[in-house]
Amino acid sequence: MRALTVLLFCLATFSLAHAENGLASYYGYGKAARNGDLTCAHRTRPFGSVLTVSYGGRSIQCRVNDRGPFIRGRIVDLSVPAARALGMMSRGVVRVSVQ
Repeated sequence: MRALTVLLFCLATFSLAHAENGLASYYGYGKAARNGDLTCAHRTRPFGSVLTVSYGGRSIQCRVNDRGPFIRGRIVDLSVPAARALGMMSRGVVRVSVQ
């Protein structure tokens, strides 16, 4: 029983350590992902890792394939297909949760 409690605590601590809240924007149309892939740019997450991005009751999973954003206060840049799936195209910059 104790081992299970320790394991659950470690898993909860690990998942909380990687949660971020902040602003997200999206890439211009010239940099849109090929084949409608849901991709994003993040400053520190490894290339190929999958992030869950949530906004306004919607959540998507997108793959990190670039570095950025390089604008203060933003934590992630989404491809146009990812931004469209998240429902943020009309706003441009929105507050999101990233896990």
